[in-house]
Amino acid sequence: MPTILFTAPYMIPFLDRFRPVLEGYGLQLIVPPVRERMEEADLLQYAGQFDGAICGDDRYTARVIQACAPRLKVISKWGTGVDSIDAEACSRYGIKIGRTPNAFTTAVADTTLGYMLAFARRQPWMDAAMKRGEWNKIPGKTLSECTLGVIGVGAIGKAVTRRARAFGMRVLGNDIVEIDHVFITETGIEMTALGNLLQRADFISLHCDLNPTSYHLINAKTLQLVKPEAVLINTARGPVVDETALIEALQAKRLAGAALDVFELEPLPGNSPLLKMDNVLLAPHNANSSPAAWERVHWNTIRNLLDGLGIEHNLLKVDR
Repeated sequence: MPTILFTAPYMIPFLDRFRPVLEGYGLQLIVPPVRERMEEADLLQYAGQFDGAICGDDRYTARVIQACAPRLKVISKWGTGVDSIDAEACSRYGIKIGRTPNAFTTAVADTTLGYMLAFARRQPWMDAAMKRGEWNKIPGKTLSECTLGVIGVGAIGKAVTRRARAFGMRVLGNDIVEIDHVFITETGIEMTALGNLLQRADFISLHCDLNPTSYHLINAKTLQLVKPEAVLINTARGPVVDETALIEALQAKRLAGAALDVFELEPLPGNSPLLKMDNVLLAPHNANSSPAAWERVHWNTIRNLLDGLGIEHNLLKVDR
């Protein structure tokens, strides 16, 4: 009977729904306690004990993959990003990787627009002032007065662009791949070099994958290019931003603010200076929050697991 290491934190609370389905396909489960993710040392404790995995952002490093092979056949990731899984090691040992592309496009795009509206209209700060007993009319601006820079014009970047254009924003885009000319014509997005985007944008929103080309893409050098009135939004992956450099830029007022859903180290350490900055909006890696999207990803994750194990099933693929 194949054994599954079940560590996806968004699925564990609903395990009573999924366990009968998985056991119905002849699978038995190992369900360790998980808060945010399993680190390398956590996974190594179970090496050689499971044939498949349903995981979140667990650290499936080359060392873990080697220790789990040859028994491990498939890692089914809950969600889209697989940067925490060493794909090269998986390929070397014949381990399949499953994921759900385009899973959270709508939720993340809405989150991004929410952050821009919050900074433009100053609602969180007026609310806080009112509750302190202050009657201060904090100046705001409309999004139509602002330029948005979208770094990574994939599914989410495109969705953010369409929303921004509906608000009358000028949109600049940057990507390492060529963007479809039909989308460019449809939205009026101006594709440009990264440096030009950083110099001109009032809001800079990150929507790129985490890979060697995007690691610390926002760093001390690139932050020197931004306008002091600009706001950085990161709903992509924490390590796309050099957090130390970001903190220094915020403290030096070379950047007006930031909205961060993801961090280099998660959960965000309690001693992070970001927690004490009133020009920073923070969230606990929750931009994907959407009951409908989660439901789709739950079942696609199970389907990808079964496919990877070569088990026939009747679960349909639903990407949208």
